[in-house]
Amino acid sequence: MDANKSVFDQARYLVIDSLPFPPEINPSSPIPFFHILERLKTNKREGWRRFGLFDGESIGDHMYRMSIMTMLAPASLSSRLDLHRCTSMALVHDMAESLVGDITPVDGVDKTEKNRRESTTMDFLCQHLLGNVGNGNAGEKIRELWQEYEDSHTLEAKFVHDVDKLELLLQMVEYERTGEGRTNLSEFSHVAKKIELEEMHAWAEEILKERVEFWKGFGGIPHAQVSEELESQLQEYYGKGTANVS
Repeated sequence: MDANKSVFDQARYLVIDSLPFPPEINPSSPIPFFHILERLKTNKREGWRRFGLFDGESIGDHMYRMSIMTMLAPASLSSRLDLHRCTSMALVHDMAESLVGDITPVDGVDKTEKNRRESTTMDFLCQHLLGNVGNGNAGEKIRELWQEYEDSHTLEAKFVHDVDKLELLLQMVEYERTGEGRTNLSEFSHVAKKIELEEMHAWAEEILKERVEFWKGFGGIPHAQVSEELESQLQEYYGKGTANVS
């Protein structure tokens, strides 16, 4: 794609022109933006589909539980956090997926290109759908929160990244339970080792203990079949982390 193209042209190139009802551009009302958000309710989290879970959670489902989780941060951590900012960040962190979809580690899209697509989409949403709404302040705030999450330098961003991984672990256990021993999602358990904040380790450990107890009824937790290529993709996608969780 031509790097000199405008944000609007790049967004159109990506997906806007293919929408059945393309949004009005540069509106003074937030209604066109609200319609785009509907896609977060219907677009699925793609990682589960490789395991036959085609009617699984949506992107919006994932972000909703994350948002509630941020409100229940352990006291030792919440005293150091701007929890309102954390909850807002959780609500917007996957907003770009309303248009680009859920890009997973195995999709053949490297992290730089993934970020470019999502950054372009956020620029489009915040500038061309929200830029004339309330003097553009709301759009600027959403874009700022999204970028803070992506950069992951602040304590709030690190916390929300950990919550993102914890929500995945919860869903992993829940899908395995629903599968009654027929669904092995061990591949996703590795994210527990990528959790950064010490206070979040306890939640990860409790979730994984639940998983151990469940699989005892089926002869123990199945081995995760992870190829070297997949391990490399997961490492690039999730980073190193600091947790010591087995």
